[in-house]
Amino acid sequence: MTSESASVETEKVNPLLKLALELGPLGVFFFLNYKAGIFYATGGFMVATVISLTASKLLLGKIAIMPLVTGVFVLVFGGLTLYLADELFIKLKPTIVNTLFGTILLGGLAFKIPLLRPLLGDAFPLDDEGWVKMTWRWGVFFLFLALLNEVIWRNFSTDFWVNFKVFGIMPITMIFAGSQMYFLRHHMNFEDEPAGDSR
Repeated sequence: MTSESASVETEKVNPLLKLALELGPLGVFFFLNYKAGIFYATGGFMVATVISLTASKLLLGKIAIMPLVTGVFVLVFGGLTLYLADELFIKLKPTIVNTLFGTILLGGLAFKIPLLRPLLGDAFPLDDEGWVKMTWRWGVFFLFLALLNEVIWRNFSTDFWVNFKVFGIMPITMIFAGSQMYFLRHHMNFEDEPAGDSR
């Protein structure tokens, strides 16, 4: 009973804690770019990402697959940026990561496997058709983000790209996520929710 209540408390903390862990490295990236330039920002981003993933493991008990994959790419492409003194690599990272996520999600659907279900199944009570639709839309959305990143870094300054990465991508993603909850409301299935859980 005690362990179950502790688990419930962890679930209650997770959303805000996850948000803080995700935004922390981006905040460091923005601040250091403003103060010292893209290369210092990249180094700080790498360190902050490692700290964020470590904190996630210690505080949440696990590291979710998407932040882990993103973190690996931050370290690899950040390392290439610093080693070769070429900011191209850190700019390409969002394109490659989002293309990877989008391709995997849409590829899973080709085999009739909505891969968002094992990732988010505990958070969203959707029926089978809802998971297919949600996986399809997020797959396309990730590819859209990859294309958008290419347009921004190729046509605007580095400072503009950093500002957009920090202050543009997150609001766009949150608006999209919120819209999906609205459009998929008819696929919500609360029958499997634990008794007494009104939320």
